[in-house]
Amino acid sequence: MRYELTDHEWTAIKPMLPNKPRGVPRVNDRRVLNGIFWVLRSGALWRDLPDDFGPYTTCYNRFVRWRRAGVWGRIMDVLWLRVNESPRPRSASQPRRVDVGLTWRSMDVTAAKALMTAPSCQPLQ
Repeated sequence: MRYELTDHEWTAIKPMLPNKPRGVPRVNDRRVLNGIFWVLRSGALWRDLPDDFGPYTTCYNRFVRWRRAGVWGRIMDVLWLRVNESPRPRSASQPRRVDVGLTWRSMDVTAAKALMTAPSCQPLQ
């Protein structure tokens, strides 16, 4: 499916995920990550997440919990170090362009409502 992690990407990220040794076992982490990335890449609402990724609440809750725990930042720091072998710059005064080799993309999906009387809605002459 679109936006899913490749085996190479999953192998790099899997060891950095939090471990939950006791309690109810977590659902498939890879499926949940694919769901999170689907929402982030597509710009869709969490409620619009396809059923292939499991309940949208699971993906949303995991995303929020890991954000609060700093998991996403740690993952990015480790990936940065693997690519650059130097610490990630923390200030905007030290920008650094790096090709990480990832195929992730993002785009602005902002929508604006126009009145039917707007010039762009008038028929072409």
